[in-house]
Amino acid sequence: MSRPATGVDRPAGPAGVTVAMLHTVPALAAPLAELAAEVRPDARILHFVDESLLQDTIAAGGPPPHVLRRVAAYAAYAEESGAGTLLVTCSSIGEAAERARPFAALPILRIDEPMAEQAVREGARIGVLATLATTLGPTTRAVQRAAARREAEREVVPRLCEGAFEALRAGDAARHDTLVLDGFRELAAKVDVVVLAQASMARIVGEAGGGVPVLSSPRSGVAQLAQA
Repeated sequence: MSRPATGVDRPAGPAGVTVAMLHTVPALAAPLAELAAEVRPDARILHFVDESLLQDTIAAGGPPPHVLRRVAAYAAYAEESGAGTLLVTCSSIGEAAERARPFAALPILRIDEPMAEQAVREGARIGVLATLATTLGPTTRAVQRAAARREAEREVVPRLCEGAFEALRAGDAARHDTLVLDGFRELAAKVDVVVLAQASMARIVGEAGGGVPVLSSPRSGVAQLAQA
């Protein structure tokens, strides 16, 4: 079900700062709002939730043109609501967010861009782990572009945990977690750092060890709001 919506977590601070987030997974709104409260305690946070953006992206194998148009529309909604920044929290539509920037009057941020920059600083062989092909590709390319900006030679090793997303969607969380852990352990043995394309995997690999840094997007992505 798609449900575009807005929610205000707390009133605007003395400076009247307002920032907006665009989610494709409703459950992300609350934890990201908590992180935003640490970064910008003075700010009012607006949430736009539209699950169909991800559903349509998965069905098309990547963001179709109408997803780009709708991201630009959400940026317009955010501006009309008084926001000065829109943070897109879904990596699968991150490239659509980038392409929407020229059509928006306010900055559109990708939640995974700082993670990609950090990965390039961490090592020469960078693993990218995902449960969705539509997230694996954009995150891999984000890391490659970050390396190009730094003029750094980096090898990116993508790893798709096949069947994990389908298992989770079918309600088999245990199977999902097993597949993610297997993928992580295999990848960690080959690289200097592992990037989690989906923040939901962080709870699984956090205690798995592996001997390499493991990066996820929520905290560093929300930290961008400090300058919003």
